[in-house]
Amino acid sequence: MSDPAGMVALGFIIGLTGALAPGPTLVAAINASVKGGWTAGPKVVLGHIFVEIMMIALIAGGLSVVMHGYSSYIAIIGGAALIVFGILTILGARQARIDLLSEQPQHAEPVIAGLVTSVSNPYFWIWWLTLGSALLLGALEGGLILMIAFIAGHWGADISWYTLVSAGIHKGRFFLQQRKYRIVLAACGVFLIAFGGYYIVSAVP
Repeated sequence: MSDPAGMVALGFIIGLTGALAPGPTLVAAINASVKGGWTAGPKVVLGHIFVEIMMIALIAGGLSVVMHGYSSYIAIIGGAALIVFGILTILGARQARIDLLSEQPQHAEPVIAGLVTSVSNPYFWIWWLTLGSALLLGALEGGLILMIAFIAGHWGADISWYTLVSAGIHKGRFFLQQRKYRIVLAACGVFLIAFGGYYIVSAVP
């Protein structure tokens, strides 16, 4: 994909699949939103972005040199990872739920909470060391602009979703019912599988 606008859209959709998944960062955003209002979600994402900047620098600055000439293999691995994550997303969507009230509220400052929950989440590291690195390096092959476009879309998904979550909690009512939330999450899983297959096919000579 050589179109920056298309890369932004791709980054957004891929990022949304990760943002939607229940996890410690989402719990931190929910807890922070109870007292901090709708701005708590974006603040949590800011801490999350700080960690991702380090990951992006490591991948783009280090792996891009080591993996030079192995783009086809990276694309195949990335496509396989997309399919695996897609299957896991669909399976997880069956029982996924957003609990607006946590049993153990966190009192950490939202930015710190976003940073800590990202670093301590194994899913975060697995995602970036497999799927994330493959997509980032694939975008980088098209030039720095495409890589920036992918990252912008990825972060746009995080900020959009967590802002919606915080705003819904601040207003006292979440905008998405559990059933609809599960449908959206499952749809993201289907997209991951479909794009993973396309990614693999495009990598095969």
